[in-house]
Amino acid sequence: MLRRIAGVARGRSLAAACAWWSASAPALAAAEQPEFVEFRSDDRQDTPLTGYLYRPAGPGPFPAVIALHGCSGLFSTEPPKRLSARHDDWAERLVRQGYVVFFPDSFGSRGVGNVCKTRPRPVSVGRRARDVQGAIAWLARQPFVDRERLALLGWSHGATSVLQLADRRRPAGAEVRTAVAFYPGCQRFLADRSWRPQIPLTILIGAADDWTPAEPCRRLAQRFPGMIDLVEYPGAFHGFDAPGQPLRLHTGLAFTASGTGKAHTGTEPQARRDAIREVKLQLDHAFARD
Repeated sequence: MLRRIAGVARGRSLAAACAWWSASAPALAAAEQPEFVEFRSDDRQDTPLTGYLYRPAGPGPFPAVIALHGCSGLFSTEPPKRLSARHDDWAERLVRQGYVVFFPDSFGSRGVGNVCKTRPRPVSVGRRARDVQGAIAWLARQPFVDRERLALLGWSHGATSVLQLADRRRPAGAEVRTAVAFYPGCQRFLADRSWRPQIPLTILIGAADDWTPAEPCRRLAQRFPGMIDLVEYPGAFHGFDAPGQPLRLHTGLAFTASGTGKAHTGTEPQARRDAIREVKLQLDHAFARD
């Protein structure tokens, strides 16, 4: 597998994580079902928001991962209402390793559903970044959370929100140590010469992605060789880490690489396996858990 890394790989080897998480095995159930949480955004309106919290058994304090959904929202489209397979799968894996996982619901809290075909977006990445700042402040007050060991994880629109937040001031009394962004839209940050990441950032993206293309992310990583690692997967499309999703063509999308509104999503098994290990690697390094 080609691993294209821009900058210093921060002294780690992917092989160190190979024993962790078998991607082919079913994810084990979390210690608890997700807890419904109410908190407030850090925006000017102090907007009330909801979120879903997974936590390991025991008092903690545990390191925490704030996870941001993509443009389709947090939930599965199939009844009964539950988190989507991707979100639930990642939460179970992370909880099994001793992480609190918090999913802010930036869309549902505002009465917004799927925005993948909506232009302009009713909830911007800037607003979502302020939501994350509110989530950080809420987590920092919880006795079961180690407020000095926080991380960000996002997918697509959520990953773009991670990049939006990466150069912003974060609430006092908490430390975000790393961020991982799955297939973000990098063009806006490439065009903004004032943008500069303030925390280590890993971008995971498919070379075949025709929704949020890899090339702007390559160039962004080249601009910040000491702060951004880019991991690129040949043959992988958008959503390559989702469990068991066949490749499909979407139409009518608001933003795509070609401007036609057409793009593909689907699982790429080898890329999924590598990404699972890569996330483990970055979190372990950031939280000094090796």
